[in-house]
Amino acid sequence: MAAFTAHSSAATSHHSPAGTAAILLRSRSRPYSTSRVSCSSAAADKNKTVVIGLAADSGCGKSTFVRRLAGVLGGGGGAAPPARGSGNFFPGSNTLVVGDAATVVCLDDYHSLDRAGRKARGLTALDPRANDFDLMYEQVRALKEGRAVDKPVYNHFTGRLDPPERVAPPKILVIEGLHPMYDERVRDLLDFSIYLDISDEVKFAWKIQRDMAERGHSLESIKASIDARKPDFEAYVDPQKQYADAVIEVLPTQLIPDEEEGKVLRVRLIMKEGVRHFAPVYLFDEGSTITWIPCGRKLSCSYPGIKFAYGFGAYYGHEVSVLEMDGQFDKLDELIYVETHLSNVSSRFYGEVTQQMLTHAGFPGSSNGTGLFQTILGLKIRDLYEQIVAERAAAVTADAINV
Repeated sequence: MAAFTAHSSAATSHHSPAGTAAILLRSRSRPYSTSRVSCSSAAADKNKTVVIGLAADSGCGKSTFVRRLAGVLGGGGGAAPPARGSGNFFPGSNTLVVGDAATVVCLDDYHSLDRAGRKARGLTALDPRANDFDLMYEQVRALKEGRAVDKPVYNHFTGRLDPPERVAPPKILVIEGLHPMYDERVRDLLDFSIYLDISDEVKFAWKIQRDMAERGHSLESIKASIDARKPDFEAYVDPQKQYADAVIEVLPTQLIPDEEEGKVLRVRLIMKEGVRHFAPVYLFDEGSTITWIPCGRKLSCSYPGIKFAYGFGAYYGHEVSVLEMDGQFDKLDELIYVETHLSNVSSRFYGEVTQQMLTHAGFPGSSNGTGLFQTILGLKIRDLYEQIVAERAAAVTADAINV
């Protein structure tokens, strides 16, 4: 695969202007007094919370990624919201608890305008003016520093703001949504950041499959919905990928000419070089340029087959390594053959990637690169957390010795 040069360093950060706080609507005056506990265990003694940012447009795989991460962290993929019974889309709350390891906060909770307010102002939820970045920054900083917060709750079912809930600092805090890297202040709090980048063609195909088959929407209404969101998505959400430490990019396959159904995908894991506590994954030989078709005696492949590639290049001016998979697995247990040739996946034992994929085989994307790369990034997040904890423990020991 030729050196990767998909994006230019000329990209600007117009979506994170100086003085952002001055132009954003505040939500500090919400008339709520009732707070309820809804959190994972407090962070370990004197260990600040590790903060992960996960950005993507709606319907692009954030929930599935969180479920895979839950499996890696010991939640068995069964991350669940605490029960409050307020009738939210996630029953009771948008805050997901992953065992005693992590808390996942949905950034929709920081909408400063409810659904009616956005409609009256002619704004979408993607517009920064409909979100309270001051409060987001203050609360993420508080959690990172080990302080509990009374976080607002946006009710997806009613479109209104519910009473806030008490969230205590977890070991790992994942903030997921449209804007985790939009505000520079919040961005600086992140220990690691991920962007799920779904191409327009694939996004359209996925939305048709979901909304027509499951929700009875017409093709015209689906297209109108996508077109209405596109200007704000391109202005405020998509530019955040330039700040991500890792990007999962989902594209139409190149193995089938003119394939438009989005059933076979080409997926790339773009990994920024030089990120602390993160070693990019590589195929066969680190720093090489490799194309690999593993189909044959050790891997079953029906049409159109599977093709892997590994290389390097530039992404928004940053040096990156890129691992690519085009096609899908026929037999998921045979993934072990591919895993054997991958390095730096941060697994604890031989075959852990394959085990995770088999355990969650029913999750979307399990037969292709989306599931594979989400699983690998879940392992990398666990490893990053363990490195940070070990580093802090060593620092405490050194301080004690020097006293």
